[in-house]
Amino acid sequence: MSSLDALFSGPWGPLVIFGLRLLDVPISTVRVLLSVRNHRALVPPLGFLEVLIWIVAVGTAIRNLESTWHVLAYASGFATGTAVGLWIEEKLAFGFATVRIISQHSGVELAEALRDRGFGVTEFAGQGRHGPVEVVYTVLRRRDVPRVLEEVDRWDPSAFVTVEEPRAVRSGALTQVRPRLRAGLGLPDRR
Repeated sequence: MSSLDALFSGPWGPLVIFGLRLLDVPISTVRVLLSVRNHRALVPPLGFLEVLIWIVAVGTAIRNLESTWHVLAYASGFATGTAVGLWIEEKLAFGFATVRIISQHSGVELAEALRDRGFGVTEFAGQGRHGPVEVVYTVLRRRDVPRVLEEVDRWDPSAFVTVEEPRAVRSGALTQVRPRLRAGLGLPDRR
C-alpha cells in the first residue's frame, strides 16, 4: 500500500476527501457561471482542474465505501463546497444586471442621482394600478447593484425594484468599456 493510499484510507482520509470536495465543487460552480457568461478562455482549464480533483475524491470515497466517515465526508464536502462556490460567485459578481425601478414619486430625482454617479439611465412615465409612476431603467455591472439600491432607498424606499440578468448587452452608455472587457463579452471593438 502506497503512502498516498494509507493517507486516504486512514483516519485523515475523510478530511482529505472533504477538502478535495471543498475545492472541486466551488470550481464547478464558477466554471458553470463563466460558461453561461461566455468566458471561453477560462472555462476549459477550470474544467480540467475540477475533474482532476473530483476523480481523486470520488475514487477515494468509492475505495472506502465501507467507511461511513469517508462517505459522509464526500457528501458534506459537496454541500459545503456548494455554499463556498455561491459565496465566491457573489463576491466576484460576474456579468451585468438590469435594474428596473418603479416609483410613484422621486423617479426623476433618482435618475439624476444615478447619472451623477456614472450610471447610464433611461427614464419614462408609466401608469400603475394607483396612478402615474416614473420608471427608471439601468444596465450595470452586478457588483454595482448595491450602490444603486442604496440610492433607491435614499430617494424612494417604497419603490418597486426588480433586478435581472440580461442575456446580451449592445451599445449604449454601458458599452463604453475597455476593449479587452468588450472582447470578453463578445461585443464588437469600437475603436
